[in-house]
Amino acid sequence: MKVSYNWLKDYLKCDLSPEEIAAALTSIGLEVDAVEEVEEIPGGLAGVIVAEVVECTEHPDSDHLHVTRLNTGAEELLQVVCGAPNVAAGQKVLLATIGTVLGEDFKIRKSKIRGVESFGMICAEDELGIGSSHDGIMVLDSSAVPGTPAREYLKLESDSVIEIGLTANRVDAASHIGVARDLYAYLKLNGIPCSLEIPDVSAFREGDEGACSPDGSVDGALPVEVLAPDGAPRYSGTTVTGVKVAPSPEWLQKKLLSVGLRPINNVVDITNFILMEIGQPLHAFDADKIKGHRVIVRRAEEGEKFRTLDGVERTLSAEDLMIADVEKPMCLAGVFGGEDSGVTDSTVNVFLESAYFNPVSIRKSAKRHGLSTDASFRYERGADPLVTEWAARRAALLICSIAGGHVTGKVQEFCPEKIGRKVIELDYDRIEAFVGKKIGHDVIEDILGYLNYRFISREYDSDGTVKGSVVEAPSYMIDVYRECDVVEEILRIYGYNNIELPSNVRMSVSSTSRPEPEKVRNVISDFLAANGFNEIMNNSLTRASYYEKLETFPPEKCVRILNPLSSDLNVLRQTLLLSGLEVVAYNINRQENNQRLFEYGSVYSFNPGMDGKTLDSYNESTAFSMFITGPGEKSWRTGQRKSDYFELKGVLELLFRRFGGNIYSMECTPAPADIFSEGLVYRLPGSARPLAVMGTVAPARLRQFGIRQNVYAAEISWPELFELVRRDRIKYSEMPRFPEVRRDLALLLDENVTYSDIYRCAFKTGKKLLKSVSLFDVYRGDKIPKDKKQYALSFVLQDADKTLTDKDVENAMSRFVSAFSKEFGAVLR
Repeated sequence: MKVSYNWLKDYLKCDLSPEEIAAALTSIGLEVDAVEEVEEIPGGLAGVIVAEVVECTEHPDSDHLHVTRLNTGAEELLQVVCGAPNVAAGQKVLLATIGTVLGEDFKIRKSKIRGVESFGMICAEDELGIGSSHDGIMVLDSSAVPGTPAREYLKLESDSVIEIGLTANRVDAASHIGVARDLYAYLKLNGIPCSLEIPDVSAFREGDEGACSPDGSVDGALPVEVLAPDGAPRYSGTTVTGVKVAPSPEWLQKKLLSVGLRPINNVVDITNFILMEIGQPLHAFDADKIKGHRVIVRRAEEGEKFRTLDGVERTLSAEDLMIADVEKPMCLAGVFGGEDSGVTDSTVNVFLESAYFNPVSIRKSAKRHGLSTDASFRYERGADPLVTEWAARRAALLICSIAGGHVTGKVQEFCPEKIGRKVIELDYDRIEAFVGKKIGHDVIEDILGYLNYRFISREYDSDGTVKGSVVEAPSYMIDVYRECDVVEEILRIYGYNNIELPSNVRMSVSSTSRPEPEKVRNVISDFLAANGFNEIMNNSLTRASYYEKLETFPPEKCVRILNPLSSDLNVLRQTLLLSGLEVVAYNINRQENNQRLFEYGSVYSFNPGMDGKTLDSYNESTAFSMFITGPGEKSWRTGQRKSDYFELKGVLELLFRRFGGNIYSMECTPAPADIFSEGLVYRLPGSARPLAVMGTVAPARLRQFGIRQNVYAAEISWPELFELVRRDRIKYSEMPRFPEVRRDLALLLDENVTYSDIYRCAFKTGKKLLKSVSLFDVYRGDKIPKDKKQYALSFVLQDADKTLTDKDVENAMSRFVSAFSKEFGAVLR
């Protein structure tokens, strides 16, 4: 936001320079981004002075040039050749001396014009940039004193524009008076002489009660009907008749230009002036264009068409708040005016709107239609509900003063429920504890008084000192609700830099749970990074359309955003897989086909209550996701190795083993078909909740993101994985001193028997001796029945206490064959 130094001093009377004001603003929480010096005429006409034409003769070698001798206040006269037809002796003129720069780059130099030396240039209005006339030189009043700088003679003003980086919670400072109020409190507390002067509107008078004439002319106040009080808790309308629309006076145009606003006409400029003065948006309607001579505040009809001031026809939503007449909408309330209802050069009668609109309603409309205006900026963040009357009176007085006319009829006011200031109870000792320093109860009260807090009551100690109070917060401080909010206001005025850092810092050391979640997370991230994965980060907000027709993540379980920024960010994600596929598609579209990605983040779900017996609930948990895709890298030794399902499966199971997980003891079931075309769901023994799901992403999901190559993805539930980490117990033992023995078996098995079944059965049978089991061949085909398969298994046996004999090994292998036969009907081949 831009603040004009000269404009600010209309309200805050002090002797501080622009740089000192900027430093004070930053100190009180209104961080200054830049201070820019602005001159009424660029360059300030440096080098241009008042001069008197003492002599004026014809040029000896020209029929239109003149040779003049000028009194510049110096001892000697200055010779200048001039081509203006109106130059004459005795005139007071403006002279650009040698070295002066006019415009952007026109520098005055000593020259010789047709043989006669010239030491400057007598200037016309357009050459100086103070007018458009070029008929001749600019002739000054005879009282002008030679040698006087043009800046001083013309009374040119310079200004400093202070640009503030306004945060969302400080809409109270989105105006010159708002900034002046804060500075006043700071200066008063620090003993710097100053005064705060708010314009007086007590001269405002309502007109006589009138009515709308049947012939269409307005001889009274236009009535207001509010049909959507939830969107417009307070609405007032003032009718001003007999207005003459014309360009604004120079002072008003200069103020608007100083903060980057383009002057339009006197009525519109006044509404913009009030906006920048007090922060209250106003809107002026041409009263004669209001059909039925009635202003109606209502919700739009779904699909209703409305052409805004920028000439764009927009389709309205039933949630949009509109200012309408009896036939059509005139304005998108608090956001943008309509094409046909605004003030023009032919306007005679004006209806002036001053209202407080629901911030949520305005924000939704502004985002829905992609509009951002100075008015919506303030309404979205919460305008002052109690300043509407002052703003309307101030604007009406200015319109009557500048554009003529008079207020007709009574101000039409709608405010069914009284809007009051927030009441807060304060304990001064507790406030000092929050601050971290005993700043004094009197200082606290001084700051509150300077900030326009109103004291309702005070609480005293037995010795008569004030220990607390009940106050009303200013209505324009929209983010002040509690005592801690008041502490922030006190601190920023007192000065954060005035709170000394303690010499000693005391803290309590709390025990950390083992294992440490953050440390485990870092170990997992390092493990994946070491295996060639790159970490990605996605927004937790995503689009609801991703979950349509999904059974694993049904749309009814999405946590929906009540006030979404856009349709692409209207729900919280239920899984990391879909947002990860967005990243995969984004990189593929930029020719990054080989990708190994992982992400750690939160996922959310909504669980609606069933049959009114259980309450709705929301759940947030965290997860890891992994993605592998692409043709793989080429190597001179191995050629091109394509990414596949088993590559991801290997990384996932290696991660489980890193934390002591035995994949063969886990329960594995097929992955959900709406997400994966093939895959597995892993569960820890005795747990119903999935530990992880992985597989080949289904073609339907790939098409959804425009991906044309296979993607292999996995998602790990962090709570379940952390449970695996908690169970992991590391034991140390000496290296075995006795040799291991390896034996192979070829078993004929039914197709439904899995390797994990064999694995579990083997370790159950040979707990003491069996060290490992591996599958090294699977055979189906000739001499094998169709419903059968052959597994070739390798068993490693070892005894920690002795060397195994042949008999020990044979007995162990016999037990394995017997167990496999009994459990699975296996036949030894």
